[in-house]
Amino acid sequence: MDLQVARIGKPHGIRGEVTVQLFTDAPEERFEPGAVFRVEPEAQGPLTCSSARWNKDILILGFEEVPDRNAAELLRGAKLFIESGGTSDDDGDAWYEHELVGLEVRVGDAVVGRVSALRTLMVQDLLIIEGSDGEEILVPFVEEIVPEVDVEGGFVVLTPPEGLLELNLPGSNQAESDSAEGGNAEGKADRN
Repeated sequence: MDLQVARIGKPHGIRGEVTVQLFTDAPEERFEPGAVFRVEPEAQGPLTCSSARWNKDILILGFEEVPDRNAAELLRGAKLFIESGGTSDDDGDAWYEHELVGLEVRVGDAVVGRVSALRTLMVQDLLIIEGSDGEEILVPFVEEIVPEVDVEGGFVVLTPPEGLLELNLPGSNQAESDSAEGGNAEGKADRN
Protein backbone atom coordinates (compact mmCIF):
# COMPACT_ATOMS: atom_id res chain seq x y z
CA MET A 1 0.00 0.00 0.00
CA ASP A 2 1.24 3.48 -0.85
CA LEU A 3 1.81 5.98 1.94
CA GLN A 4 1.52 9.73 1.43
CA VAL A 5 4.67 11.43 2.69
CA ALA A 6 4.14 15.01 1.47
CA ARG A 7 2.01 17.51 -0.42
CA ILE A 8 3.75 19.98 -2.70
CA GLY A 9 3.27 23.64 -1.89
CA LYS A 10 4.47 26.73 -3.70
CA PRO A 11 7.61 27.06 -5.83
CA HIS A 12 10.76 28.31 -4.10
CA GLY A 13 13.16 30.34 -6.22
CA ILE A 14 13.67 30.01 -9.98
CA ARG A 15 15.41 26.61 -10.20
CA GLY A 16 12.31 24.42 -9.87
CA GLU A 17 12.44 23.80 -6.13
CA VAL A 18 9.21 23.51 -4.14
CA THR A 19 8.10 23.71 -0.53
CA VAL A 20 6.33 20.66 0.91
CA GLN A 21 3.91 19.92 3.71
CA LEU A 22 5.27 16.80 5.42
CA PHE A 23 3.27 13.72 6.39
CA THR A 24 6.23 11.72 7.69
CA ASP A 25 8.24 11.70 10.90
CA ALA A 26 11.45 10.80 9.04
CA PRO A 27 11.98 13.36 6.26
CA GLU A 28 15.76 12.83 6.25
CA GLU A 29 15.20 9.17 5.30
CA ARG A 30 12.33 9.71 2.85
CA PHE A 31 13.73 12.58 0.78
CA GLU A 32 17.25 11.46 -0.09
CA PRO A 33 18.57 12.25 -3.58
CA GLY A 34 17.50 9.46 -5.91
CA ALA A 35 14.28 8.66 -4.04
CA VAL A 36 11.39 8.13 -6.48
CA PHE A 37 7.83 9.15 -5.58
CA ARG A 38 4.50 8.19 -7.06
CA VAL A 39 2.51 11.37 -7.61
CA GLU A 40 -1.19 12.21 -7.56
CA PRO A 41 -2.27 13.31 -10.06
CA GLU A 42 -0.37 10.61 -11.96
CA ALA A 43 0.25 12.88 -14.95
CA GLN A 44 2.70 14.86 -12.76
CA GLY A 45 5.00 11.95 -11.96
CA PRO A 46 6.80 9.91 -11.02
CA LEU A 47 9.28 12.40 -9.52
CA THR A 48 12.90 11.72 -8.54
CA CYS A 49 14.33 13.74 -5.67
CA SER A 50 17.51 15.61 -6.67
CA SER A 51 17.88 17.75 -3.53
CA ALA A 52 16.39 18.28 -0.10
CA ARG A 53 17.25 21.13 2.23
CA TRP A 54 15.70 23.01 5.12
CA ASN A 55 14.86 26.70 5.06
CA LYS A 56 14.08 27.38 8.72
CA ASP A 57 11.37 24.77 9.43
CA ILE A 58 10.24 24.28 5.80
CA LEU A 59 11.60 21.45 3.66
CA ILE A 60 12.58 22.53 0.13
CA LEU A 61 12.76 19.79 -2.51
CA GLY A 62 14.21 19.70 -6.01
CA PHE A 63 13.28 17.07 -8.58
CA GLU A 64 15.23 15.85 -11.62
CA GLU A 65 12.10 16.26 -13.78
CA VAL A 66 11.43 19.89 -12.73
CA PRO A 67 13.90 22.32 -14.38
CA ASP A 68 12.38 25.72 -13.49
CA ARG A 69 9.80 27.72 -11.54
CA ASN A 70 7.13 27.35 -14.25
CA ALA A 71 7.31 23.55 -14.07
CA ALA A 72 7.34 23.74 -10.25
CA GLU A 73 4.16 25.85 -10.27
CA LEU A 74 2.34 23.03 -12.10
CA LEU A 75 3.07 20.68 -9.17
CA ARG A 76 1.31 22.82 -6.55
CA GLY A 77 -1.04 20.60 -4.53
CA ALA A 78 0.33 17.31 -5.90
CA LYS A 79 0.71 14.49 -3.36
CA LEU A 80 3.89 12.43 -3.01
CA PHE A 81 3.67 8.73 -2.13
CA ILE A 82 6.10 5.92 -1.32
CA GLU A 83 5.52 2.18 -1.09
CA SER A 84 4.87 1.54 2.62
CA GLY A 85 5.86 -2.13 2.41
CA GLY A 86 9.50 -1.05 2.26
CA THR A 87 9.34 1.10 5.38
CA SER A 88 10.20 -0.03 8.87
CA ASP A 89 9.02 1.36 12.17
CA ASP A 90 10.83 0.55 15.38
CA ASP A 91 8.04 2.17 17.40
CA GLY A 92 5.30 -0.35 18.21
CA ASP A 93 2.99 2.54 19.20
CA ALA A 94 3.02 4.22 15.78
CA TRP A 95 0.33 3.90 13.14
CA TYR A 96 -0.27 5.45 9.77
CA GLU A 97 -3.60 7.13 9.09
CA HIS A 98 -4.58 4.50 6.50
CA GLU A 99 -4.22 1.82 9.21
CA LEU A 100 -6.58 3.65 11.60
CA VAL A 101 -9.32 4.94 9.30
CA GLY A 102 -12.38 2.69 9.45
CA LEU A 103 -11.54 1.06 12.79
CA GLU A 104 -14.47 0.60 15.14
CA VAL A 105 -14.26 2.79 18.27
CA ARG A 106 -15.27 1.15 21.54
CA VAL A 107 -15.78 2.42 25.07
CA GLY A 108 -16.01 -0.73 27.16
CA ASP A 109 -18.40 -3.01 25.24
CA ALA A 110 -20.25 -0.13 23.54
CA VAL A 111 -19.44 0.89 19.97
CA VAL A 112 -19.43 4.71 19.79
CA GLY A 113 -18.35 5.21 16.16
CA ARG A 114 -15.55 4.73 13.64
CA VAL A 115 -12.20 6.45 13.09
CA SER A 116 -12.59 8.78 10.10
CA ALA A 117 -9.19 10.51 10.13
CA LEU A 118 -6.01 11.21 12.04
CA ARG A 119 -5.05 14.86 12.43
CA THR A 120 -1.31 15.15 13.01
CA LEU A 121 -0.39 18.29 14.88
CA MET A 122 2.90 19.70 16.09
CA VAL A 123 2.49 18.61 19.72
CA GLN A 124 -0.24 15.95 19.73
CA ASP A 125 -2.22 13.92 17.25
CA LEU A 126 -6.02 13.79 17.30
CA LEU A 127 -8.23 10.89 16.29
CA ILE A 128 -11.24 12.14 14.35
CA ILE A 129 -14.19 9.86 15.08
CA GLU A 130 -17.51 9.78 13.31
CA GLY A 131 -19.92 9.06 16.13
CA SER A 132 -22.87 6.69 15.80
CA ASP A 133 -25.09 9.75 15.36
CA GLY A 134 -22.86 11.16 12.58
CA GLU A 135 -21.25 13.86 14.73
CA GLU A 136 -17.49 14.48 14.57
CA ILE A 137 -15.65 13.71 17.82
CA LEU A 138 -12.06 14.84 18.44
CA VAL A 139 -10.05 12.60 20.75
CA PRO A 140 -6.45 13.23 21.83
CA PHE A 141 -4.43 10.27 20.53
CA VAL A 142 -2.64 9.60 23.82
CA GLU A 143 -2.16 6.27 25.56
CA GLU A 144 -4.20 7.32 28.61
CA ILE A 145 -7.29 7.90 26.43
CA VAL A 146 -6.61 5.38 23.62
CA PRO A 147 -4.97 2.49 25.50
CA GLU A 148 -5.58 -0.16 22.83
CA VAL A 149 -5.26 -0.08 19.05
CA ASP A 150 -5.93 -3.43 17.38
CA VAL A 151 -5.55 -2.92 13.63
CA GLU A 152 -5.91 -6.64 12.89
CA GLY A 153 -9.00 -6.89 15.12
CA GLY A 154 -10.45 -3.77 13.51
CA PHE A 155 -10.99 -1.63 16.63
CA VAL A 156 -9.61 0.91 19.08
CA VAL A 157 -10.58 1.13 22.74
CA LEU A 158 -11.12 4.49 24.43
CA THR A 159 -11.09 5.33 28.12
CA PRO A 160 -12.22 8.95 27.81
CA PRO A 161 -12.51 11.30 30.74
CA GLU A 162 -16.08 12.27 31.57
CA GLY A 163 -17.58 14.58 28.95
CA LEU A 164 -14.86 14.20 26.30
CA LEU A 165 -17.09 12.48 23.74
CA GLU A 166 -19.75 15.18 24.14
CA LEU A 167 -17.31 18.12 24.18
CA ASN A 168 -17.90 19.33 20.60
CA LEU A 169 -21.52 18.28 20.22
CA PRO A 170 -24.22 20.93 19.71
CA GLY A 171 -25.54 22.02 23.09
CA SER A 172 -22.26 21.49 24.94
CA ASN A 173 -20.63 24.57 26.37
CA GLN A 174 -17.58 24.00 24.15
CA ALA A 175 -19.37 23.43 20.83
CA GLU A 176 -18.25 25.95 18.22
CA SER A 177 -21.76 27.16 17.42
CA ASP A 178 -22.55 27.71 21.10
CA SER A 179 -19.38 29.55 22.08
CA ALA A 180 -19.26 33.34 22.07
CA GLU A 181 -15.71 33.22 20.72
CA GLY A 182 -16.46 30.40 18.26
CA GLY A 183 -13.60 28.25 19.58
CA ASN A 184 -13.48 24.64 20.60
CA ALA A 185 -11.28 22.80 23.05
CA GLU A 186 -8.48 20.73 21.56
CA GLY A 187 -5.87 19.16 23.84
CA LYS A 188 -2.27 19.01 22.64
CA ALA A 189 0.13 16.30 23.86
CA ASP A 190 2.11 13.42 22.38
CA ARG A 191 0.79 9.82 22.29
CA ASN A 192 3.92 8.78 24.20
